[in-house]
Amino acid sequence: MSSLSKTELFESTPMPKAIATLAVPTIISSLVMVLYNLADTYFVGMLNNPIENAAVALAAPLLLAFNAVNNLFGVGSSSMMSRAMGRKDFDTVRQSSAFGFYCALTGGVLLSLLCLVFKTPLLALLGASEETLEATAGYVKWTVLFGAVPSILNVVLAYMVRSEGNALHASIGTMSGCLLNIVLDPIFILPWGLGMGAAGAGLATMISNCVACLYFFILLFVRRKKTWISLSPKHFGFRRAVVLGILAVGLPASIQNLLNVTGMTVLNNFTATYGANAIAAMGITQKVNMVPMYIAQGFSQGIMPLVGYNFASGNRKRMKECVVMTGKITVTFMLCIMACYYLFAGNIVRLFMQNQAIIDHGTRFLRGFCLAMPFLNIDFLAVGVFQSVGMGKHALAFAILRKIILEIPALCILNFLFPLYGLAYAQFTAELVLATAAVIILYRMFRKESIAD
Repeated sequence: MSSLSKTELFESTPMPKAIATLAVPTIISSLVMVLYNLADTYFVGMLNNPIENAAVALAAPLLLAFNAVNNLFGVGSSSMMSRAMGRKDFDTVRQSSAFGFYCALTGGVLLSLLCLVFKTPLLALLGASEETLEATAGYVKWTVLFGAVPSILNVVLAYMVRSEGNALHASIGTMSGCLLNIVLDPIFILPWGLGMGAAGAGLATMISNCVACLYFFILLFVRRKKTWISLSPKHFGFRRAVVLGILAVGLPASIQNLLNVTGMTVLNNFTATYGANAIAAMGITQKVNMVPMYIAQGFSQGIMPLVGYNFASGNRKRMKECVVMTGKITVTFMLCIMACYYLFAGNIVRLFMQNQAIIDHGTRFLRGFCLAMPFLNIDFLAVGVFQSVGMGKHALAFAILRKIILEIPALCILNFLFPLYGLAYAQFTAELVLATAAVIILYRMFRKESIAD
């Protein structure tokens, strides 16, 4: 895509087409990522061994910790890049991309080293018991000890490519790894293949992320004369405006994900007291619940370059049109998904595990989780807008409100009042409040910019 066509996409393309151009590839990529996440659960579930399935569920918070680095340098640098392009400041685009890449690389190495040094206490913190310790350790070995760097760089590079309006290439890179993972999973997990169980799922994930990284490196090399993204060390530095601009958005986004990890760890530890069947059921329903969550994230991430560019260039009316249209589309879709999940919860869980106790637990969990979907979508959209325009403090406030003030206390209270099954309604409680706050803040933001209806 030439610089002119990028400018046309951001500045003059009709809004439905602009949203579709940026969001549809991102959503498709997100859906493939959902399949990739569900693949581990599905193929490990075929072993019909709750311990192996519990291992994948227990390790999930650790993998979410990668998102802290992804958001710090992926969301932070891509937001900075989009706003710089809106100002036609291409030197800042180069410096932002180089800073984000090398810091993400360093962060991945540090995560691997920390996991290696503190492996035993870390597994205990995740909720692994003597029963599930070995399987969880095997999964973590490949996904974290050896897989942290490619997993993080894969996502960060996709954010950068998407910031230039190249959503299709960003999605192809992400999907290449996801599809390969789906192919490799049964080979590494099941007895007719290598028979590695949960550890095989981790190995497949690591290899797939390496392939996705390779795609992005080749893409940037081939397009080196057509892109403002730079991975050259000569553009890496600590220019104050670049560092502060990236951290202003990336740090709150990173803290938000660390709080998500904390919330999931608390949830898993509560669930672990009810046994391996409950953990396995919770893991399955959380993965299934990722389908609408990733769609909402796909929309919010897809339109971020469009929102950031028009905010920086001063076209606030076009920015508002993008946000409002996206909100109407996604909330309607989420209401439909919520109804399907609630009505067919048992059938959905049964796809992953033929164990009646797990199906019974999972049915009740999924019906609780799905109620949060339309409200979660509004929350994601608002946070995406905050990140796009550099309002990092607002994104951080939402993260603290979601986990510390609302969701974690709700987990404690609901588990006490309604043991085990109350846990599934904590997210709904938090997101209902957050969605209300999001609508109020966005309305005031548009009104302040004199673009309210």
